[in-house]
Parts: sequence; structure tokens; C-alpha cells
Amino acid sequence: MPPNTEESLHFHSKAQQFFYILNGTATFEVDNEIYSVEEGSGFHIQANQVHRIFNKTTNDLEFIVISEPKSHGDRTNL
Repeated sequence: MPPNTEESLHFHSKAQQFFYILNGTATFEVDNEIYSVEEGSGFHIQANQVHRIFNKTTNDLEFIVISEPKSHGDRTNL
């Protein structure tokens, strides 16, 4: 994820997601709360939680995201 970018606020009705940060620091907004997640750490988001990810740094953010069940077709943008 390029520096100083963010995803749009959204939720998944069925899918939960786990993000593992490979490189950089991720900022998550989940249900109006802000979380900072460092390289080498993971972050879990339950289904129906309103969320988005930010890269507020000047370096690229690299992560793996696992969705269970798949999140394709299960996203509502706000």
C-alpha cells in the first residue's frame, strides 16, 4: 500500500479478516476506534465491523490479508 493512502470505510456481512503486517506500520479504524499495528504483528476484524486501513507513513506498507469466508462480493462501502 503506497505511502499516505487509505481504503474506503466498509464492512463485510459474512467475512472476518486477519491482517499480518510484513513491512511498515498499519493504522486501522474499526468501529470508530483507531489501532496502530507494527511490522510482525497481526490484527483481526470480525464480520460486520465497520473498518478501513491507512498507511499514514512515508514508506510502503506490505501485508497479507486472509478473509474467511472469502470477502469478494461481501463488501458494503459506506
